[in-house]
Amino acid sequence: MTRCAIYARCSTDEQTTANQLDVLRDVARLKGLTIVKEFIDDGVSGARGRDKRKGFDELLKGATRKDFDMIIVWSVDRLGRNISDLISFLNEIQSVECDLYLHQNGIDTSTPTGRLMFGMLSLFADFERSMISERTKAGMERARRQGRRIGRSYLMPREFLHQQR
Repeated sequence: MTRCAIYARCSTDEQTTANQLDVLRDVARLKGLTIVKEFIDDGVSGARGRDKRKGFDELLKGATRKDFDMIIVWSVDRLGRNISDLISFLNEIQSVECDLYLHQNGIDTSTPTGRLMFGMLSLFADFERSMISERTKAGMERARRQGRRIGRSYLMPREFLHQQR
């Protein structure tokens, strides 16, 4: 029986990984895989590096130790949104003979076709991140033109207010 790890991530604290985990556990069971460990990053952007994503970092360390033979993930964008990081991730896990299964896309990197499709999906994830960034910047610029303040509201400390009287 092949040993696997599950990785799930959501970008904000308002989201949950519960749906991903439920489905991925079922996928593992249907494929006859033994789940060794689940790695989770809650409320962490996929644009963040390995150093900011504890679950992702532990996942890679587990793969390097050969704690499991396959990683199951909901989709490529749960792993990250930067093409070079995604390709580096795939190279790192495959260098220790660990494969990847992307559930939403039905992609298994143990095959040449699966590796090709992973590369293509990585490009799309990177593109999507760029588009999100552009839309966010355009919205902020529109808000500025309308006289709205962007960013956190600034509250003056009480001590400062008392000195001003």
